[in-house]
Amino acid sequence: MSETSMLGPTMLADRAVLRVSGAEARAFLQGLVTQDVRSLSPQAPRWGGLLTPQGKALFDFILWADPDDPQAVLIDCEAARAEALAQRLRLYRLRRPVEITLTEFKVHWARTGAHGVADPRLLGLGRRWLGGAGVPGSGWHGHRLSLGVTEGVAELGDGETLWLECNARELNGVSFAKGCYVGQENTARMHHRAKVNRRLIVAPLAEGGERTRARYPELGLMVERRAVDALGDALVPDWLAAALAEPAPA
Repeated sequence: MSETSMLGPTMLADRAVLRVSGAEARAFLQGLVTQDVRSLSPQAPRWGGLLTPQGKALFDFILWADPDDPQAVLIDCEAARAEALAQRLRLYRLRRPVEITLTEFKVHWARTGAHGVADPRLLGLGRRWLGGAGVPGSGWHGHRLSLGVTEGVAELGDGETLWLECNARELNGVSFAKGCYVGQENTARMHHRAKVNRRLIVAPLAEGGERTRARYPELGLMVERRAVDALGDALVPDWLAAALAEPAPA
């Protein structure tokens, strides 16, 4: 992993890294998560999710190729949910020769520069890499929300939000060319019908209601799940505007 000591505070303290290893590690994940694990390379991480059978988000994460093991995958996930994710993966493992462990790697981020690789969701999110522990950075949370990008259980919910309502299609969070995975049927159906009636959005802070997922008074922002025909004062960045402009299915 890369040396970060010359870059100042860059560590995302609320992230952890799991390692899925073993002879069948990639095949194991390929049948579970929304991304095509076969396409991973050290320079091409992928954002993906582990869903319910109904296609609702349980966990979201960034998948990285392990440069030291061509079969292993590193999972950049919420630190507070790392053990829950590991336990869920172990439920699916059965007797496959796969190990799921918590690593000492830390996730790092910089808004600009050449270090690391571009965030796989959106170029504007900046650069991301894995490395050793360092000084926690600042600014990531507000920067991410300013671009309308949601993540984590507080915003996506725990089995409450359909994956495409999390803007997964627009933010490169799902492969429609791979084989089956948990929740694939409903996700593919929504995609092919081009029908996403509700979306997670970021909006200026206001009093919360039934639609509200998270409120951030220190940032003046909140996350809500709104109908696409009632977005109101939602932030509509270019990537979301393009999706909303797509013609409805015939």
